[in-house]
Order: sequence, then C-alpha cells, then structure tokens
Amino acid sequence: MTTTPPPWPGDPLPERELELAAADRAVDALCRTRPEGGLLVYSGAAGIGKTSVLARVRARAAERCTVRTTRADPGTTAVPFHTARALFAPDLADTDGLAALLGPHRALVGPALGLTTPGDEPADPQGVQDALVALTARAARRHRARPLVLVLDDAHWADGESLGWLAALGPRLARLPLLLVVAHRPTEHAAEESRPHLDALGTAARLRVTLRALSPEAAAGLTRRALGTGADDALGRALWDATGGSPYELAELLARLREHPLDPGADQATAVRELAATVRGHRLADRLGGLGPDAARLAWAAAVLGAGIPLRLAASLAGLSPGRQATATGELRAARVLNPGDTVDFTHPLVAGAVYDAVPRSLRTTFHGRAAWLLTAEGHSPAAAARHLLEVHPDQDPALVEQLRRAAREHLAVGAPDAARRCLERALREPPEHHLRAHVHHELGCAALLTSPADTVRHLRTALELPGLDDTLRADATFRLAQALAHNQQMREASLSVAFAAATTEPGPERLRLQAAHFMYDAFRATEDDGPGRSRRLAQLADPLAGETNAERALLTLRAFDGMLRGENHTVVAEFCERAFTDGHPAPGLGWTDTAWGFEYPCLAGITYAWIDELDRAEELFGEAVRAYEISGWSGGHLAFAHMLTGAVLRRRGRLAEAETRLRESLRLADRIGTGLPVHWDAVCLLVDTLLARGRTADAQRLAEARGFGPPYPDAMILPDAPSVHGRLLLALGRTDEAVAALEAASAMAERGRHNPVWAPWRRDLAGALATRDPERARALTRRLRVDAERFGTPTALGMALGCEAALAPAGAAPALRARAVAHLEESPARDELARARVALGLATGDRDQLHRGLLLARTCGADALAEQARAALA
Repeated sequence: MTTTPPPWPGDPLPERELELAAADRAVDALCRTRPEGGLLVYSGAAGIGKTSVLARVRARAAERCTVRTTRADPGTTAVPFHTARALFAPDLADTDGLAALLGPHRALVGPALGLTTPGDEPADPQGVQDALVALTARAARRHRARPLVLVLDDAHWADGESLGWLAALGPRLARLPLLLVVAHRPTEHAAEESRPHLDALGTAARLRVTLRALSPEAAAGLTRRALGTGADDALGRALWDATGGSPYELAELLARLREHPLDPGADQATAVRELAATVRGHRLADRLGGLGPDAARLAWAAAVLGAGIPLRLAASLAGLSPGRQATATGELRAARVLNPGDTVDFTHPLVAGAVYDAVPRSLRTTFHGRAAWLLTAEGHSPAAAARHLLEVHPDQDPALVEQLRRAAREHLAVGAPDAARRCLERALREPPEHHLRAHVHHELGCAALLTSPADTVRHLRTALELPGLDDTLRADATFRLAQALAHNQQMREASLSVAFAAATTEPGPERLRLQAAHFMYDAFRATEDDGPGRSRRLAQLADPLAGETNAERALLTLRAFDGMLRGENHTVVAEFCERAFTDGHPAPGLGWTDTAWGFEYPCLAGITYAWIDELDRAEELFGEAVRAYEISGWSGGHLAFAHMLTGAVLRRRGRLAEAETRLRESLRLADRIGTGLPVHWDAVCLLVDTLLARGRTADAQRLAEARGFGPPYPDAMILPDAPSVHGRLLLALGRTDEAVAALEAASAMAERGRHNPVWAPWRRDLAGALATRDPERARALTRRLRVDAERFGTPTALGMALGCEAALAPAGAAPALRARAVAHLEESPARDELARARVALGLATGDRDQLHRGLLLARTCGADALAEQARAALA
C-alpha cells in the first residue's frame, strides 16, 4: 500500500522528537537478546501529523525489524477482519509456512482471513478472536531474527472485529517479541462498537501520546525550509494563524505557495487566509472542478469504492474508457488528490473524506448500488459487496434483500455477528417481501444471540407473530427465544414461551422438543409455583420412555436431573441417565456443540452424575465438553461453562486447589462476554464454596463482596444451592444470626420437593448453628437429614449425615457415629469430606492414627485450615 510521503523533507519531524524517541526505545527493547514487546498509541485530530510520525517510525524500525503496516479506511469499517487481513497479507501469501502459521484452528481462522470458504454454521466470535491472537503470537515467534512490528494508521476506521482482536492482544504484548504501533483520531470519530476497543488499546499501551498542533516557531522554520531562507517570520506567522498549526494544512499551503508564490505587493495575511480556505472542509474538493468532469467523476467513484480497490474498477464505475481513465488519473495525481499506483489511494484521509462528501447525494447512492454489483461480478463475496448495499436507499428490491441475507450468513460464518446484524437490519428496511419478513426477523434474532439477548428476544418474538415460518422454524425460533430469555435471567418468561408453543404445536418431534424445553426451564427456575406437580408430570411422561429418539433422551435426562434434586435413590437416577445415552455417551444431535437441542442436556446429565457420586462419568463428560469447545474454537460462554463444570467435579472430589484454578479460569472467560450471566453466578458460588472448604474465609468473603454474591438471587438455579453456600459463609464469618436467617431461606428447596442433602446441605449447617440456641430443632433437622441421606443412598450423603448427627449426639454415642461416617466416606469420591471425618473422629477419640491420616489427606486436598487443625491436635 502506498502512503503519502512526509509533507516536508529532512529529519527530525518538527516538534515530534519526544514521540519518535519513545518509538526508538520501544524498538530497542524489542531487539534485545530477550525481546520485550509493547504497544504505542498516537492519537490526535485529523491532519495533526499521525501518518508522518508513523512513516518515520516505520522507516527507523525497518532497519532492524520486519514491519507490517496498513491504514484503515472508512470504506472498510463494515468489512469484518479487513484490517487483520491487510496486516498479515505478506505472511498469508507465504504458502510454505502458512499451515504452521494458522495452527490448529485453521478451519476457524481461515475464513476470517479470506483463505478458505466459510462454512454453513456460525463461528464463535470469541473463538475467532482467540485464534487470531494465537496466530499473532506464532507470527511474532517466526520473525525472531528481525522482530515483528505491526503498524496501524487511522485505527478509528478499522473494522470492529479487527479492533477487538488488537484489544485482546494488547495486554499480552509485553510477553511477545512484537511491537504494535497504532494511530487514531479521538474516539468520538470511531464507530460506537469500536470505541471500547480503542479505549482498551490506550489502557494497555506502554505509551499513549496525544499529538499537538505545531508552534508558531515550528511553522516559521518549515516555511523557510519549503520556500527558502528569504521567507520571513511574518509569513510563517500568517501561515500558522491560518492553519492553527495543523501540519497537514501547513504542508498543503506551502506546496501551493511553492507552485504559485504570493504577489509581493499583496497583503500576506489576507492572501494566506484565502488560500487556507481551499485546503480544508468542502473546499478541499473544489479543485476538482478545475480538472474537468472526467477527473471529478473518477475521484468520486474512487471515494465510493474506497482504498485498495483497483483504479480500473473506479473507472468502470465512473463510466470512463481506459484512455480517459489514464488522463483523469494523471490530473488527479498532479493535483495531489491521488497517490501513484494502480489502486485507489488518496493522498490524505481528509482529501478522501472531502471528495466523498462532495459526491452529489443521488449519484452517491447510485454509485454504491452499482459498486456492489460490480464487486460481485468481479468475484468478490456477498460480504465484500454488502457495505455498499448498506448505503443504498430502500426500494423493495427482493434481489438486494437476498444478497444482504447471504452476506449476513457469511459474516456469521466468519465470526462477525455485528456485521451480520447490520446487513439484516438493512434488509428489513428494504423491506423484504411479506412472506419473508418472519424469516429475516428469525435470522436477525439468531445473529444477535451471542451479542444482544434483548435484540434476540425482540426479533424472535416478531418472527413468531408473523406468518411464514413452518413448524420446524417456529420451534427453532421458540427454542432460541427461550435461550435468550434464560441468558438474560428471565427464566419464567423462557418457560412460558416454550409452554405456549408446545400447546399450539401439533403432536410430533417438534412438540416433544418444546415440552422438554418447558420442563427444563421450569427446573432451572429458582422459584416455582408447583415444583412437586411438575416433577409428577415429568415422571409420568418420561418414566415409560426407552430413549429411542432425541426427544425421549432429552426427557429422560431431565427426569434424571429432577430425580437427583429431589433426592431419589441414586441407583434409580443413574438408570435414567443410562437410558438417555447411547453406548454411554450423548447421542448424535445431543452433543456439546450441537445447536438444535443446545448444550444443556449433556450438561444436565453430567451435573446429575456429579451429585450421585458418579464422578468418573461426570469428569469424562465435562472433559469432552472442554475438548469439543477448544477444538471447535468456542471460547466464549460455552467454554467458560465447561471449565465451571469441570471445577464443580474437582470440588466434589475434594481436589480443592485444582478446583479453585479451574473456577477462576471459568470466571476469566466469562468476564470477556459480560457480567451477571448464569455462568458467573455458578462459578462464584462454587468458588466461594471451594474457598470455604480450604479454610480461606477472608478470601471467600472478598470474592462474595466483589462479585455481589448473596441475596437477592436471580430467578435461575445456581450450582450448587446458593443460599446454602451463602449461609455457610456467614457461619464461617461468625455472623450466626444472619447465617440462620440465610439457611432458613434455603429451606425453600424442601418446599419444592428437593431433598438432596448434598446439593443443598442447609440442614447440616443450620443444625450446627442451632446446636446451642435451639437443640431440639437441631436434632429434628439431623433426623430429617438422615432420612434424606438414606433415601438418596450415596456414600457421601450418608457420611455427611452421620457426621452431622455425631456433632449433636451425647458424648458416648458420638465416636460410633463418627466411625460409621468414616466408613461410608471411604467409599465416597469426596476426599475432603473423608479428611474432615477422620480428623473429627481422631479429635473425638484421641486416635492419633486417624488424625495423622486426616492430616495427610487434608494436605492432599488443599484443605489448609483442616490440615492445620489436625497438625495442632497431633502436636
């Protein structure tokens, strides 16, 4: 890509010594034996000299480094990943090293970089971004001999997808042999979705510089350099007054004065002001008028097409023959409108913007429409042409609607849902033919699912109200609507939406799918009008099923999950899980990355296994989830959820340190996509529970306060029972009265018919809190806990119940109960519970062997406070 040379010769640039010195230091750090990467950000108003500074940075860096550079353009803002493709163009052209550069996610990142044809399914935006970050790291390591420097000018016009990649890359640059140099105008000039990315780049930068206007002294020095030593300070001052110290306007005026010196007898200040008016705003384009209609029309066509497009296409759009194109091109170059070259390259963004603004409005719209079809005829994808279609006036054109829908599908397939949304919103304004409007709203709702649940809800509701969707699409729209409502913490609305659709759908697979979703979202609700009644209806529907179809398997999975929460015998619950699987695994269509049914069903099966002591099965399932999402490049909410579930299994095993690490990773991933989502509540709840099990009460309290963990809770079930965990935290903090109130609130689980003593162990903790103030109530709680544990039947439940009973039993009966608790927990996968039971038995009986074994197991689990208690007792 050609760039405008600096407007004045010589070195250094006037009053830019400190800015360039900072770049020199960054390059020095990059070229050390142990390279240190970084990020430099230069910002400033249009014409302030950002491009000139970057030109000098590139020139100096090129002596020792591999430099990749591009300038964003208003015409590419709506083209996803355009800037990323431009920066890596030389590396992507190296066919020998391309496979190693793309790495394991070629299928994910290849379409985004224009190397492979997009697939039919939407790509995960977060996964594509992460794959680009990994690709950048590999590119940086390939260029160790001559470290890599990426230079992006006019970043405020870069596409949002590329800016998101650079913003994600920013905090990691210090650990990479890579220097990123970015220049942009103030963020208010950027598209709204791009501003947070520019702010993130500024935050991550090792140096952020705002370029200022030149001083009168600098203007006088430049005047003498350009016009000769005979130019006096008065002329320099007049030039500074007329331009405000803008380097671009100053350079343009000096170029004009070199060609057409001022009349010696003229009033210099007045003449300079009049001349300055021709190099700013709409007057920039006035000089086209003196070049003839062909030059003006070619410049207009070039401004519409944008930078990098072949000039022959601009000439075709302008209706010029090759001969007339050559003449017009020469005139535009002589007038400093275009740079030399075969592609569109304006001498300055201000010139390009002024020329674009000068295109008559009706002609501009016509040019955009013709440009879209011209690019399509040249073999460009619908997505490449779509940016022009966005500028065309609505005209009820079915062909335009179809092209925008194809472009939206392509945008989704490369991981650019915002671009897809823009296309579909524009298609609605066309508008589509009546029978297609529901389809476009459906597609728009699906496109917004990952970025805007509220927009998803609005469009899918509209799609369901309009005619045109068949039963399959209506079921799909309803299912996705429920997903969006659940994602937005509207569980009741999610349940009602699928319930209504199920009631109005003819019997068949789609109706069963909706019925299953209705049971699922009711089960997910934190509060429910008739939980026991729902459980009965689910049992009546699911118990006779053999699991021959996915609808049946989904219902059986829900039946197993509900049975686990209700505390039914664990062997019965396990049998329902087995009937829901095929050869011990989720059936095709019900896997982790299958979108028709969603990931909830294998998730529920794994959670069920985790709480019936079948932790090997649960760990296998959740390990498959992590691998499936990593291989598929799904590194957003799905991967965050998979890490959270794996952390839950580790917590259940008593591998507390590993559980903490996995849960913190889940939170890190979840934070990238928003706050307050269901995965945040689950991960925080589990992490608080894990920290309490480790004895790190202060850390648990800080986490709970920082994350707002506590009432009021969302209308969505939290994994495990949040009021029980919050009550335990309050007990650990010594806030017994508050703890009792919180644990009493947790008893609502029992009112819903949910008596699993491991999922919601509120009775155990409440009994301990009431042991001295209300011993009779405490004993009643332990008796019911024992009944629930014997009904559920897992070794973990039985051991926990016996340990609770022992804590309240007479001194003579306690040792036998504690010994029975240890015997049960020896059969349990919950190693931290066994360690706790051994230490309690050792303290009750003075058995040093039990204390010693409890100490070793507590250390292995990471239960630090328990280990210290055992060590002190042994001492």
